[in-house]
Amino acid sequence: MRARDPAQPPLAAGGEARTLNGRRRFPLFRLFNEIGITGQLAGALLQARLQHGVLVSHFTVLNHPVRVRVRVRGGATPLQLAQAFRGPGTAMTHTLSGLAKRGWVGLRPNPADARSGQVWLTPSGRVFRDGVITALAPESARIEAALPGLAQSLLPALGRLRRHLDAAREAGILMPPARRAS
Repeated sequence: MRARDPAQPPLAAGGEARTLNGRRRFPLFRLFNEIGITGQLAGALLQARLQHGVLVSHFTVLNHPVRVRVRVRGGATPLQLAQAFRGPGTAMTHTLSGLAKRGWVGLRPNPADARSGQVWLTPSGRVFRDGVITALAPESARIEAALPGLAQSLLPALGRLRRHLDAAREAGILMPPARRAS
């Protein structure tokens, strides 16, 4: 079998050449592009409901322990959170410090390793998180009325995609390991 000329466009499953200007040629890129744009729009919607000084990134850290409650029995270490969010530990430590000052997270000793701590969502952090979600309800209702059944139809497929990418990330297959702060 001859090696493919890298200057030539790659071949699709049916053997036809894929080109960058062909809308149907890269469906996964188009999907990621739509997810990215939707994420930016949803982030702006969320940011508008957050109090001054609180960022979407802060909210996602507060939401994380609630979202993974089935998988995680106990708190996560700051390093585990930094790895989950694909960021440097120093940035996560800074974020956690700000959330702790507001009383939304607490740090408890790690029973498995006395040298580290585990981050826990406090009751006031849960109240804040739930309040933000409640503040999104009117806009959510408008979107659901305009696009009935959309969330229910997309959630299973998006969940499968996220789980696949999470597994690939954890295995180091699709993405390089998270950068570590020096």
